[in-house]
Order: sequence, then structure tokens, then C-alpha cells
Amino acid sequence: MIITKTPHRISFFGGGTDYPSWYLKHGGKVLGAAIDKYCYLIVRELPPFFEHKHRIVYSRMENVKEIDEIAHPAVKAVLKRLKYAKGISIHHDGDIPARSGMGSSSAFTVGLLNAMHAMDGKAISKGDLGELAIDIEQNDIAENVGSQDQVFAAHGGFNRIEFLPNREIVVSPVIMTTENVAALENRLMLVFTGLSRNASDIAHEQIANVGRNGRELERMAALVDEACGLVTAHKPDLPAFGRLLNETWKMKRSLSGKISNSHIDQIHETALRCGAEGGKLLGAGGGGFMLFYAEPEKQAKIKEALKDLLFIPFKFEYFGSQIIYYSHGTDWK
Repeated sequence: MIITKTPHRISFFGGGTDYPSWYLKHGGKVLGAAIDKYCYLIVRELPPFFEHKHRIVYSRMENVKEIDEIAHPAVKAVLKRLKYAKGISIHHDGDIPARSGMGSSSAFTVGLLNAMHAMDGKAISKGDLGELAIDIEQNDIAENVGSQDQVFAAHGGFNRIEFLPNREIVVSPVIMTTENVAALENRLMLVFTGLSRNASDIAHEQIANVGRNGRELERMAALVDEACGLVTAHKPDLPAFGRLLNETWKMKRSLSGKISNSHIDQIHETALRCGAEGGKLLGAGGGGFMLFYAEPEKQAKIKEALKDLLFIPFKFEYFGSQIIYYSHGTDWK
């Protein structure tokens, strides 16, 4: 039996430049952080006592005899890619709902790949884990997804990630003192909009618009270095970092008509009116979670104004996908 624990992520700057349709020509970069909200997977070989060979439990339960019968796209793709021949039981639990802009689908894929390598008695590096998840999601499943979610899920950390045209991925930790990291964490507010959406559907239009959104994507990438400079300075300018979230949000909204809506705009406007320096929607758009920067003394007013929504406390996470339980199972014949 294997149990994996894989973090979700928040994205600050550069989202959209991590789509291969952009970075394989121009390069891309993002700034974000894994957080202490996780996807948990319990994976074990399924004993041969049942009519079915494979059991997959998530928001539904699948009992099937063949891999090709599996409906869950990531499970089917991973088992086929790794040529897994035995019966398998996969049980998922998560801290964050699916389709919410926090990288939940990639956390699942990364966690499952980590578990399946351990099932085969093998270890896989964080770099290889992230890159294999990218390959499977973008090519085997053919999802319209970027490449940052898989890297954050595999590596963890508060990172600047660069995507080079030669497909190399460079992960650089953001160097800050413990006190400054805590100060930034204490000024970030994560709120659930109450809306869920299919990121691939929304990203499809954004990817199709890459050719005419070049200027915006270049500026969004430039904000990564600008924001890094603000938080790593000898005296970090955290409020300016917060205000930059508004700038990147305005540019992100212009990439596709599906990214925002009146409900999301109202939440953003309310938070700013009550004292937030800046904020943005996480993920591809259309719903999910919003992230705001607000000084501690302003946060109670923001929460009161948005009291019908759920605020999620969090801290940055630095371990990435981990195997938290490992035992050799029975060698069923």
C-alpha cells in the first residue's frame, strides 16, 4: 500500500505564459507557491477476489475489468503509460474541490505517478515527476493545460519557474527571510467564489488567442521578475506586490471573454473597496478561488463584506509530492 500527499498551488504572476503554444516559441515564466492543502491518494494492489479488476474511488466509484473501461482520464492515462498489468485500487481524498483553479487535476496526476513508481519499487525525481505529468496531461489526455501546476505539485515551494523554448524547465526558489515569508503569508487571503468550471474548456479559447495576445503575455511574464524584485529586496515592498496582482488580473481578463464574469468582478470590487491592495482569480478563470493581498488590519472588514463566501487559511508548502506511507503488499498470483 502507498499513500501520497501532493500539494495544491496558488499562482501569482505569469499564468498563461506556461502554455507550450506560447513558451516553445517565446519562453515563459511564472511566480507562485505550493500551499498546505493537499490531494491524498491511497493506492494498493487489488486482491483477485472480485468480479472487477480495478477500483477507482473519487467523486464517483468505478469498478471495471479493463483499463480501457476506466472513465477517470488521469487514471486511465497513467496506467496505460506505465503499462500496469495488475489489479489496482485507487482512493482519492482532497482538501480542495476539483475545477477550482488550484491545480487539483495536476496534483492528482503527480500524486498518482509518484505512487505508481513506488508500487513498482522505484523512485522518481521531482523534475522527472513534473515533466512526466506534463507530458501525460498535454499529450495522452490532450487537456488544454499549462505546465506550472505539475511542477509546483512535484517540487513544492515558493518558486520562480522558467519554461524555455527547448522544453527545459528551470525551478528557482524565491529567497526570503522567514520573517518576510510569514509577513507575506499573513497578507494573503484565499476565498472560494462558489463557482466551479472546466479549466480545459476555458483555456481552449485563451490558447487560440495566443497569436493576438502577445503583448499582454510578454508583460505578464515581465511582472514575474518585477514581483520577485519587490519581495526579495533588502526591505521588501509587499504592498506593491499586492497592487501588481491587480495589473496582472486586468491583463488576464483581456485574454478571453470566459475568464471573468459579473459574480467574480463583484467579489474583486468589494474586496478592493474594503481595503485590499489587489487581487486576482486563480487558474484558467470562470470560477474557483480568488487571491487577495490585504494588510492584517483590513482583513476583518473584507471578510464581513464577503461573509457568504468561504475563506481558506493557508501557508506555503516546501516538500512537493511525498510518499507518506509505504509497505510491501501481498504478491497476489
